[in-house]
Amino acid sequence: VSRRPPGPTLLPYEALVRSYQAAILNRVAGEVYSIEIVEALALRVRETLPRLGFGEVHLRYGDGYLGWPEAAPFDAILVTAAPPTVPQPLLEQLAEGGRLIVPVGRSVQELVVYTKTSKGIERKSIFPVRFVPMTGMIQKSH
Repeated sequence: VSRRPPGPTLLPYEALVRSYQAAILNRVAGEVYSIEIVEALALRVRETLPRLGFGEVHLRYGDGYLGWPEAAPFDAILVTAAPPTVPQPLLEQLAEGGRLIVPVGRSVQELVVYTKTSKGIERKSIFPVRFVPMTGMIQKSH
């Protein structure tokens, strides 16, 4: 298995396609940090990916609402479940020039790209989408 040179680091949140998404991102972008809210899936992915040669995928069991502050900043954060509002901790973990791609909303959702610049956070709505709702901490606060 060939290894990519150092490149951007990514954080996919609650990967619904689990190990497949993390493996693809690893090949495309290099180092990947992934948070899985379902413990059994996290354990399975943690065992499977290294065995298949995906060594630069870091996996954590937990609630992705808070992101992974110890590994920040990230060049990109991909969220695959829709929070009602964008989680502030994820915006704070972006590197300058980094992008947070997240479906936002309840019954009406939109895919939004937030970009961190030297002047702050820019927001760009892409198009309407329909994702599963984000679970965990966000449900208690909204």
